[in-house]
Order: sequence, then structure tokens, then C-alpha cells
Amino acid sequence: MFRSAIAILIAASSASAMAQMTPVGLWRTIDDHDGSAKSEIRIVENAGVVSGRVEKILEKGKQDEKCVECKDERKDQPIQGMEILRGLKKAEGKDVWEGGNVLDPNNGKVYRASVTPIEGGAKLQMRGYIGFFYRTQTWIRVQ
Repeated sequence: MFRSAIAILIAASSASAMAQMTPVGLWRTIDDHDGSAKSEIRIVENAGVVSGRVEKILEKGKQDEKCVECKDERKDQPIQGMEILRGLKKAEGKDVWEGGNVLDPNNGKVYRASVTPIEGGAKLQMRGYIGFFYRTQTWIRVQ
């Protein structure tokens, strides 16, 4: 009986830890320049494809801003509620989702993107690329 209980606890904790090695969830974005919290992004998976939407803007006075610099259908749309992460798929044999893109609503630029859960899934490394140049942010899991 005691061994069965321990086995169940170990299996449950292992499944919980593995479930966190995914980008799916709610993430607090941290500015890579000044370290401030900017927004909360909800990342979801649908048919193996990951996308992310701005669920909440944390910066005071910016909740009603629109993406005036966007070049696609997001132009002049509210940033809060906007899908900024699109089309990422899990790389075979790795805990990396790539092949999609991320929009920076501050400048309207769309970058190739990859996301990697780190520190047991407590943080997410978000990397946006243009050519050989890239910018990396570390996001913190909210839930």
C-alpha cells in the first residue's frame, strides 16, 4: 500500500514537471532593455501549432494603444487582445518551438521566432530573428 502511494506521487510529480516543459500557458513579458514587466501573453496550442495573444498590458496608460506601425491586418488594431505569436511548431526531439513569427507591436516589425521553456518550464526564452541578428527576452510563467 505504502509503495503504491509513493509510486503514484512520483508519477504525478513527473507528469506535472513534464507538462510544464511547454510554452502553453500565461507568461509575463519582461523588457530586455530595462527589466520591467510589460504584458501578459496567453500561449495556446491548436493542432500542434502554437500561437500567443496579448491578454493584458501591464504598463500604465498603454492598455488602449493600437498597433499603428503594423503593416498587415493588425494595423490600427488594439494591442491588448492581439495575436503577436504565430505558427510555431515543436522541433523534433527538442523542447523548442520554431518556424513561426512574432510581432513587436511597438515598431510593427515581424521577426522569425523560437521559444524554449527553461528552468523546468518556469521561464520561457523568446527569441526573434532578422537575418543573423536576434533579440532575446526571458518571460516568466504566470500559470
